[in-house]
Amino acid sequence: MLIFLRGLFGIGRRHSHRLTAFSHNPNHIFNTCSSSPSLVSPLIWLSSFICLIRFPFVSSRHFHNFGGFDKDSIRETVREQRWDDFRIVSFFDSALAPIWASRILVELRQDARLALRFFEWAKGRVGFQHTSEAYCILVHILFCARFYSDANAVLKELISSRRVLPGWDVFDLLWATRNVCIPGFGVFDALFSALIELGMLEEANECFLKMKKCRVFPKPRSCNALLHKLSKVGRGDLPMKFFKDMGAAGIKMSVFTYNIMIDYLCKEGDLEMARSLFTQMKEVGFTPDIVTYNTLIDGHGKLGLLDECVYILEQLKDADCDPDVVTYNALINCFCKFERMPKAFEFLHELKANGLKPNVVTYSTFIDAFCKEGMLQEAIKFFVDMRRVALTPNEFTYTALIDANCKAGNLAEALKLVKELSQAGINLNVVTYTTLLDGLCEGGKMKEAEEVFRAMLKAGVAPNEQTYTALVHGFIKAKKTEYAMDILKEMKEKGIKLDLLLYGTILWGLCNEKRHEEARLLIGEIKESGVKTNTVIYTTLIDGYFKAGQGAEALNLLEEMLDLGLIPTEVTYCALIDGLCKSGLVQEAMHHFGRMPEIGLQPNIAVYTALVDGMCKNNCFEGAKKLFEEMLNKGMIPDKIAYTALIDGNMKHGNLQEALNLRDRMIEIGMELDLQAYTALIWGLSHCGQVQEARNLLHEMIENGVLPDEVVYMCLIKKYYALGEVDEALELQNEMAKRGLIPGLVDHAVPGVQT
Repeated sequence: MLIFLRGLFGIGRRHSHRLTAFSHNPNHIFNTCSSSPSLVSPLIWLSSFICLIRFPFVSSRHFHNFGGFDKDSIRETVREQRWDDFRIVSFFDSALAPIWASRILVELRQDARLALRFFEWAKGRVGFQHTSEAYCILVHILFCARFYSDANAVLKELISSRRVLPGWDVFDLLWATRNVCIPGFGVFDALFSALIELGMLEEANECFLKMKKCRVFPKPRSCNALLHKLSKVGRGDLPMKFFKDMGAAGIKMSVFTYNIMIDYLCKEGDLEMARSLFTQMKEVGFTPDIVTYNTLIDGHGKLGLLDECVYILEQLKDADCDPDVVTYNALINCFCKFERMPKAFEFLHELKANGLKPNVVTYSTFIDAFCKEGMLQEAIKFFVDMRRVALTPNEFTYTALIDANCKAGNLAEALKLVKELSQAGINLNVVTYTTLLDGLCEGGKMKEAEEVFRAMLKAGVAPNEQTYTALVHGFIKAKKTEYAMDILKEMKEKGIKLDLLLYGTILWGLCNEKRHEEARLLIGEIKESGVKTNTVIYTTLIDGYFKAGQGAEALNLLEEMLDLGLIPTEVTYCALIDGLCKSGLVQEAMHHFGRMPEIGLQPNIAVYTALVDGMCKNNCFEGAKKLFEEMLNKGMIPDKIAYTALIDGNMKHGNLQEALNLRDRMIEIGMELDLQAYTALIWGLSHCGQVQEARNLLHEMIENGVLPDEVVYMCLIKKYYALGEVDEALELQNEMAKRGLIPGLVDHAVPGVQT
């Protein structure tokens, strides 16, 4: 398998880079400017200021001649690209070159191509930078000439360069220069849209408010674009606030606008507000479309409100709106998710009856549902059928099947699917890698898991918390706690937040290896990290200390837990009572058992079983019998451990028939006897001289697939030797050897027997 993995993942893969539309640490352009001297110098700021004061573009004033250059001469020079003209050179040798550049742009305003050509040439001169006003003048010129693409490019360049005067912003500059050409307000919508496209959503919102103040409004389409992006990046209540601002500004809304908000609210789980907007859109005269209904079905379905989903479907049909594949996929998904697959199949049949064809999502949803239910064969049938109808499985489909095969222990099949996925040209994502890693770790294939992890890193896929958690679980299970601790260290170095589940797993591993001091240190680390410890963590430690024979330390942990205000659970008491009993402190165990109702806890089967077993082993047999009867009176069904403990106790007290009655009761309720139960019965029967009955039980357990161990056969062999039935003892030894149940049996010496 390891060689297979190396072959599978050894091929170099392309690195993928995730791009985000919204910066989490945006550099605001509004009311700010770059402090980089390479971008904006005090001279540029000064010249910009002079430009605005001396030559205000809000007036209609312009210049017919300056420095021996008239309008026609300027156009001719730029058209012929005579950049070495002494007049041009003298302008750019001046400290006021940025102002002259802006004036030349104004003179070229009737010819947008020449203005753009001059702007680009000037921008390329060493040591020269256009003022932010020059950018705005050019934007106006280009926009008036309907060079929208060039205008947008210049706007984005200005926004990204952040060459804005202190106390000003791009909107202010565009507004101040608006009379360079025939006033038009579409350019402000272009600014608004550019900010949205650059992912500067908060700045776009501020721009909207300024436009609203100046009574210049963006197009509804642009507003919808901002609303859509705000809804996708999770900016708190900003989407709802902007939606209300749109309404207050009189922006014409549409079904699309309402669909954006309903989708956002459904994803936020605010179904009440989503339904309110659904009602509102109908009241203002909009007809909900299929997207509206599909969004509401999906939103309610994800929260398990299945009856509401069906009701919305009926509303959809009553509105003469035909369900589509997306509608049925949403219904199938939620009914599968909440374990109502028969109803999901009804929707599948309805989908086909309406002349629609299931798509990749439909099949993948059913495959995933079957996999989660452990119905792997049914999932494979759907997988085969999916291909038969010429649908190509996606990474979600493969991941579901890989996960199911891993959980079923079919690691070889899971790896075949991974290979098939790669051959189909589909790159494995972090979910698929993590699924495979988890399966390998659960199967104890840690070398293979490490190979997959290295392949994941080589492919440029960044591990997440779940990936590392899978590896930690695997190493702890393989008793390689040091490796798990190394991963813990790596996670902390990468700034990955550790949760209690991961800490708890490592604590469990440390306790199992009796490294209790390290476990205590880790508890301190958990507290320092700000992660609140819980009952599970303390229960793990208490159990570990008892198993290590450090009962006093375990009880100290219980007190510490109570001091922190953590309330013990039934699991805590089970570990406590079991540990006390195994330490021989039965009376103290009974004391804690009696305290459980005082804190609102009722002992469960596990707690009763721990105490029954402990009392039987500590010669408190009568008390154990009473507890067993108490369990039955409360309607509890004792488990194998409780029955076995009582069988063993009865045998040791010579109550052979009572022990056999308990055995019969176990069989009546469908409880199969295990090794411990058979051992107690065979030992008891042998001890009471009923060797043949014990021998019969030995054959019975073998027939039932329960493999005897050394304790079982030794108690019979010893009894045969004690009775002088050497031939029977030797026959039993030979029988065991032939069955291969006891390897090396001939090497075992029987006490008190000469051979």
